[in-house]
Amino acid sequence: MTDPSSGNVASEVARHRLLVLGFDLGVKTGVARYFDGKLLALETVKPWGMRDLLEASCLTAARVDVVFEDSRLQSKLFSANKATGEAKRLKIARDVGGIDAWCTLLEHECERLGLRCLGVSPADKGAKVAASAFDHITGWPGRTNEHERDAAMVARPFRKGFH
Repeated sequence: MTDPSSGNVASEVARHRLLVLGFDLGVKTGVARYFDGKLLALETVKPWGMRDLLEASCLTAARVDVVFEDSRLQSKLFSANKATGEAKRLKIARDVGGIDAWCTLLEHECERLGLRCLGVSPADKGAKVAASAFDHITGWPGRTNEHERDAAMVARPFRKGFH
């Protein structure tokens, strides 16, 4: 480590740290931050703020890995229930199309910044986790919403990085 009097302590510490960002993309985008494997922050942001969030994250850690729930990896959109009406199916398709676009944008921003990113299928991420179970699994003491929990759970298997 650098001599504290040199003023480079913060940059030296940052050089040895890993930040894993988890994203649950949508109009309300959940973001989870795992710093050296520990869940340190959850927040909900607008998706158009991802660029600023990624750029700022590059300043806080030597390595930033990004993991996101990638709707493009899920081919089945509709349930087998034939009772789902045409209007409902069209709304689902529009919503998923929008999320697909956010996924593409996130990948492009990661590439632009030289960040490693990994998309995970919603099916592989697993079912939604209730707040009480989330607290038990992660040890997170605070309040959460479903978007923040999804972001944390998609990144949790990779919280110590991925290869």
